[in-house]
Amino acid sequence: MDNKSKTGSPDRDRINVNEDYELQYWSKKFNVTGDELKAAVKAAGTSAKAVGDYLKKK
Repeated sequence: MDNKSKTGSPDRDRINVNEDYELQYWSKKFNVTGDELKAAVKAAGTSAKAVGDYLKKK
C-alpha cells in the first residue's frame, strides 16, 4: 500500500497502479494509456526507472 505519510525518494520512485492519481500521473509522464502502464508495471515491476526503460524498448 502507498503510505501517504511517508513521502520522499523511495515513494516517488515506485508506481502504484492501484491509486488513480498515480495511474494518471505516470500515464501522462510516460505518454501511455492506463492499460499500457499497468501492462508495463506487470512486466517490469513497480520501479519507475524499470517501467520507463521497458516502455522505451517497446
